Amino acid sequence: QVQLVESGGGLVQPGGSLRLSCAASGSIFSLFVMGWYRQAPGKERELVARITIGGLTTYADSVKGRFTISRDNAKNTVYLQMNSLKPEDTAVYYCNTRITDYPPDYWGQGTQVTVSS
Repeated sequence: QVQLVESGGGLVQPGGSLRLSCAASGSIFSLFVMGWYRQAPGKERELVARITIGGLTTYADSVKGRFTISRDNAKNTVYLQMNSLKPEDTAVYYCNTRITDYPPDYWGQGTQVTVSS
């Protein structure tokens, strides 16, 4: 089992920045992929960014150039640096991981990000 604990959400003005962190714990040797998804009210959960243990990254088109994902493999921790935030980035952000490139997926409890003036 893998447990994920997120931190770093909050309220920020448009154009501002936030950094999300997610630490994994449990009976794990390594995590093949770690990532962030988000879900806004009335919308489906969507991929924001993901990073493999080798450092290969994938971003949603809507966040390219503004968000940066990184990870510390020694700490089993993934980060999401979010810059130039927009109101449409408002959502609950969920940390996600897989031990291999296949299910099961493990999820954090979610952290609220609100972008508003």
